[in-house]
Amino acid sequence: MILWTSFLLAFSTLLPIINPIGSALIFLGLVGDAPPSVFRSLARRIAINNIIFLTVIELTGSAILRFFGISLPIVQVAGGLVIISIGWSLLNQKDADASVQSKQEEADACNESNTRDLEQKAFYPFTFPITSGPGTLVVTITLSARTAHTALLDYGLSHAGLFLAIVLISIICYFCYAYAPRLTRSVSPGTVHGILRVMAFIVLSIGVQIAWNGFTALYTALPRR
Repeated sequence: MILWTSFLLAFSTLLPIINPIGSALIFLGLVGDAPPSVFRSLARRIAINNIIFLTVIELTGSAILRFFGISLPIVQVAGGLVIISIGWSLLNQKDADASVQSKQEEADACNESNTRDLEQKAFYPFTFPITSGPGTLVVTITLSARTAHTALLDYGLSHAGLFLAIVLISIICYFCYAYAPRLTRSVSPGTVHGILRVMAFIVLSIGVQIAWNGFTALYTALPRR
């Protein structure tokens, strides 16, 4: 039960923030007019990098907080505010046509790169920050730290659920990235923009909930006269 609860919480929280469809559009703009084999090769490396990257953050999140003496409620408040900012900016971004044109300009600036140059960018910027940005790291650390004081079995099951969510989302990213050109042809920019708006609202709501949990914990810990 704990395994699937942790998995569902992590999956529903990380998916809107990573946003594979929106990230695939940015990825397509940066890669440009490349052969399908290049897209598949890059997508595979990005998916693997993303699993390793977020797993390391998951396993070291609690240690990082202890090292800097940061409590979980503080992380929840700060992380919630960051996620709220991300969601708000997504809700207020330009229309789909303007967004596509902006990404095309980015692609034009990168189209001179050869395949080797693209492979060197598999981690930065394709994995971080395009796929998993600061908001993703904050959420991963928060989800990891929330089980720091539980029993050993519950702790292991919670981390296993978080890891499964990371793997599944990375697999979804692989398919979105590997078939990004086909995805953009089959889905209109307006539809993509609508999906992004819905996901942005979910991200905003998640940020408010995380921040509220942190504020509630801090308020409860205040000394009473």
